[in-house]
Amino acid sequence: MDHKPIPVEGYKAQSDETIALVNSNKREEELALRNIDALDQREDIDRRWLSIGRTHLEQAYMAINRSIF
Repeated sequence: MDHKPIPVEGYKAQSDETIALVNSNKREEELALRNIDALDQREDIDRRWLSIGRTHLEQAYMAINRSIF
């Protein structure tokens, strides 16, 4: 089944398979981000590097999901 695209130029219909892949990635990303949140509560963490890591992780999942869609 194809899902209707949002009415924005450049968007296309997506299959159940591609939506399932991206949803799986979003669940994995959320787990990783919660781990980063837990690290942020520690006193012995370099928050600058943690922030850089978080940004790179978010960018990675965004790029992966964009490759699917």
